[in-house]
Amino acid sequence: MSDISFVRTEMLPQKDPPASAVGVVGWMRANLFSGWFNSILTLVALYFVIQLLMGLFHWAWVPTWSAASLPECRDIFEQLGRTGHNAGACWGVIAERWPQLLFGFYPNGTEEGTVDQRWRPILAFVLLAVALAPILYSDRVSGKLIYFSGAYPFIMPWLLWGGTIWTPVAVALGFVVGFVVYKWLLKSTSELIALIVGVVSAVLWWMFAASLLSSELASIMPLALEPVQSRAFGGFMLSITIGVVAIGLSLPIGIVLALGRQSDLLIVKTLCVCFIEFIRGVPLITLLFVASTLLNIFMPPGTNFDIIMRVFIMVTLFASAYMAEVIRGGLAALPTGQYEGADSLGLNYWQAQRLIIMPQALKISIPGIVSTFIGVFKDTTLVSVIGLFDPLNLTNAIRADADWNGLVWELYGFIAFLFFVFCFGMSRYSMYLERKLQTGHR
Repeated sequence: MSDISFVRTEMLPQKDPPASAVGVVGWMRANLFSGWFNSILTLVALYFVIQLLMGLFHWAWVPTWSAASLPECRDIFEQLGRTGHNAGACWGVIAERWPQLLFGFYPNGTEEGTVDQRWRPILAFVLLAVALAPILYSDRVSGKLIYFSGAYPFIMPWLLWGGTIWTPVAVALGFVVGFVVYKWLLKSTSELIALIVGVVSAVLWWMFAASLLSSELASIMPLALEPVQSRAFGGFMLSITIGVVAIGLSLPIGIVLALGRQSDLLIVKTLCVCFIEFIRGVPLITLLFVASTLLNIFMPPGTNFDIIMRVFIMVTLFASAYMAEVIRGGLAALPTGQYEGADSLGLNYWQAQRLIIMPQALKISIPGIVSTFIGVFKDTTLVSVIGLFDPLNLTNAIRADADWNGLVWELYGFIAFLFFVFCFGMSRYSMYLERKLQTGHR
């Protein structure tokens, strides 16, 4: 009897998955219509979402951008046959007051003898994007821009507050002095002593020499912008300025606090723990009240401490305490083998932290760091309690006008949209950074 068995010697060609299992249809079947109960919930939720969107569209889609007051908006509603409290949105308030919501009371040239200075915050924020590019997208942007990123913290205050250009130059020289002293002492003493003396040298420069040098240079070569008082700041310009400063300073301070909390030095550890626990146990609004009212009590008589500078300090300290705990969580998540590996390579403490430990801890902490950044940016609206005109506080000033008295949703909706754009952008960049730095397997 002959053997008729057959063994295939080639692989069958791969077939495409069913159309109902991939793409949008596959996702809907897996997530929205996976069973009769989920299908009913999906349809009910879809009905309510459609009704909500239709009502929102009916309220928002009205030609009221040219209206100069709320009564004019109501006349337009009557012409369209709309009546009732929610007849439609009066977008004329946004068309008329959006510069105030963005720039507050920054000089706009409306008063006789004044010049529109709003180009300065616009330029400052455009340059902010340029300065952040080599930091956020180091693989896509020329590394030479990092030098501009280092100079930007001195350019931004000069653009926003004005005055002589030699003031930020003198402040920048303080860092140069501290670095030179640190490098010089490093040849003959320990790294810690050299660092402490370098910091002290920079502080002494700022306290005694910077003001004198800037005054002398200004008398020789007066290069200055028109000064702008801090009380003129407001709107989203104020929120972004406070947010950028607090975010930029809280991360390095938080790293130092996190390392100090894990230090073997009892005094350092105790100071860091006390600071972190105290700041985290006190609401930010309380710290802002302290900055506004009580801080001057502890200052020498006649001291005029800028109100926005006080806010910078308090918001930065508040964010730093939370940032320290986020980073400490990243440090705690690292296995002990990473520290042992750094020791086996003969690295000292700072080399191990810079090359091995901290990069991994920061990568693990990215979601928490960005969440803290978003929270800090939204908390900038609390400055309204100390009299600064953030976007929410400006709405009260706008609604105090008889032409717009009674409007709420349009103003708050516009502010919420702008906050959403900034916060959503930060969250999307966080996801991009996590994908970029992903080294493990999912």
